[in-house]
Amino acid sequence: MTTGFTDPRPVYTRATEQAAAVIAAVRPEDLTRPTPCAEFDVRALLGHVVGGTRRIAIVGEGGDGLAVAPVAEGVPDDGWPAAYDEVRIRVLKAWESDERMTTPVTVPWGESIPGHAALSGYVMELVTHTWDLSEALGHPLPLDEELAGFALATARRVLPDSRPRDERTPFGARREAPEDTGPYEQLAAWLGRAPLSRA
Repeated sequence: MTTGFTDPRPVYTRATEQAAAVIAAVRPEDLTRPTPCAEFDVRALLGHVVGGTRRIAIVGEGGDGLAVAPVAEGVPDDGWPAAYDEVRIRVLKAWESDERMTTPVTVPWGESIPGHAALSGYVMELVTHTWDLSEALGHPLPLDEELAGFALATARRVLPDSRPRDERTPFGARREAPEDTGPYEQLAAWLGRAPLSRA
């Protein structure tokens, strides 16, 4: 039984299901489209999501995730949904135990991070990259706003305005989001992203 924190496992499970649905909407001709991550086109973003999820699985299994590059290579153009499903199943199994929620882990942004805090960070990353991909594809599916709300709360906690962002921070400087925007646009702005139409 986990106490004293919001259990991120159900949220992460939903985030992986949403990511899988958006990845399944990618067509081979979409792979060279730009994304809100300036360094990634769609193919590179998919490689980062699949490779990063493999790394998260290794962390959850008790291994050295930092020894594994967060990149997937050699995936055929039509093979991304299967590649993601494979690592998604692995990562959910790796993080399913209550013990994993309280065991300290090492992740790219820190050492001895409680498992629940690490997984919350991974929710933030996956939900953000799912929005990146959805934006690149022209939003083929509606996105779960509760997931964005959880990710935004995590982002505000781990990347407050009081914390400087430098070359080690994997997100750009915060942008101002218009007041009438939804949680995904607010999340994107907090993490330095802009919709492609306004980039």
